[in-house]
Amino acid sequence: MDEVEYDVTRARQKKTKVGSFRIKPDGTQERRKVPLAQSEAFLTDLLDKVCERMNDYQLEEHPETKEKFFKRYAPRKGDKIYKEYKKFFFYSDAYRPLKFACEAIIEQYEEEIFSLIAQEARYLADKLCSEKSDLCGTSANHTEL
Repeated sequence: MDEVEYDVTRARQKKTKVGSFRIKPDGTQERRKVPLAQSEAFLTDLLDKVCERMNDYQLEEHPETKEKFFKRYAPRKGDKIYKEYKKFFFYSDAYRPLKFACEAIIEQYEEEIFSLIAQEARYLADKLCSEKSDLCGTSANHTEL
């Protein structure tokens, strides 16, 4: 959800509006402008590709609690060191379980994610955990998504 929220926030900052064609029940077509971050095409594309970025995360363990969590280690496109980082090739099967979990969550909760974004909700992981699903534990900060 961190990756989804990052991309949606960037799209909201652009304030780009895109055309949307809706067909009314009477068969006439309605054209209206919607913010890019709320357009169905943008969101569908985002959700289709977001799980590919799970190889930018690594499994870490909290030194005191020994709780395991995934943390992003790779810079994002646009970060100052991104070009230098991309010169190196990293590959590990360690991220595969995270990618499969991501795909399962997207598939099962796609409509709920669309709904939260349409409501311009912040803290998508917290909202998805507390309002739309029972995916996460009882912690206040839902880093598991």
